[in-house]
Amino acid sequence: MSEDTLRFHHDKHHKAYVDKTNTLAKNAGLEGRPLEDVVREARKRGDAGLFNNAAQAWNHAFFWQCMTPDKSRPSGALAQAIDQAFGGLDDLKKAFVNEGVAHFGSGWVWLAAEGEALKVLSTHDADDLLIQQGLTPLLVCDLWEHAYYLDHKNDRKGFLEAWFDALPNWEFAGWQLAAAQGRGEPWRHPAPQAAGPDLKTARAG
Repeated sequence: MSEDTLRFHHDKHHKAYVDKTNTLAKNAGLEGRPLEDVVREARKRGDAGLFNNAAQAWNHAFFWQCMTPDKSRPSGALAQAIDQAFGGLDDLKKAFVNEGVAHFGSGWVWLAAEGEALKVLSTHDADDLLIQQGLTPLLVCDLWEHAYYLDHKNDRKGFLEAWFDALPNWEFAGWQLAAAQGRGEPWRHPAPQAAGPDLKTARAG
C-alpha cells in the first residue's frame, strides 16, 4: 500500500466519516457514547445516515489495526484454527481473496470467529460485524475502490492478494481470537476525546 493511498484513505475518507459521525451523533443525543454503542443504536433506530458514517468510522479504525509493516505468519491457537477451518494459510488466502473478488460493489471482507470456528464473509457498504450476533472480527480488508484504485486501478484481486501476503497483523488477529474464546476482551474503538479549546479563544486568552 503506497503512502499516497494510505494518506488519502486515512486523512480524507476516514476523517470524513469521523467528522460526519460527530455531527450526527450529537444531533441524535449520542455524543460521547462509545462508537460501538453509536453504531448499534443507529441501526436499532433505523438512522441510516448515522449508521453508515459511524459504522464506516469503526470499520476503518479496525482496518488500521489489522495491518502491520512487520510481515509475519499466524502462530499458536490462531494457526491451529486456520488449519482446522481452511486446511492452511494458503487455503485461507484463496477463500479470503475469492470472497472479496466475488463481492459485488463496495464493502468489506472479514476473517471472523464464530465460537471455536473461523469463517470468511463479506459485508456490503458500511455493514460490519458489530450488528451480527456471535461473530468476532479477526481481520478485515476494505473493498471500497478508494482503498486500492491509486495503486491497483480496477484490479481488486491483485490488491487483495498483495494485501494478504504483506500486511495482515496476525498478532492482533490472535488477540481477537482469544477474546472470541473468552480469554480477554475484543478490540474497542478508542473513547471519544473532549474537544480542545477553540483556537481563537485560546489566542484571545
